[in-house]
Amino acid sequence: MIRVLSIAVLGLMAVPAFAETAREKDCAYQGDVVAAVQAARVARVKERKVAAHIVDAAPEWPEKYNAVVPLVTPWVYGMKVSELKETDLAAAWKELCLSQ
Repeated sequence: MIRVLSIAVLGLMAVPAFAETAREKDCAYQGDVVAAVQAARVARVKERKVAAHIVDAAPEWPEKYNAVVPLVTPWVYGMKVSELKETDLAAAWKELCLSQ
């Protein structure tokens, strides 16, 4: 009985760790999307072609994250290329995502 209880308690303790890992993974994928859009902007890809450009590059994130591309593209394309060359938007995005 004590052994079963111990296993149950350990299992419940692992749930927050798993949830945090899932959140970290989600934020990392979102950061990767932002980095891809930033790279496209620096490479002077036209804004209307960013989504196709990124999909053609066969990104390593799950397909559902492709939906983030049109959401962050106007934000990234609103910045100057010189600013983008000096800024790590992916790291900033991940930090903001994890803080929420």
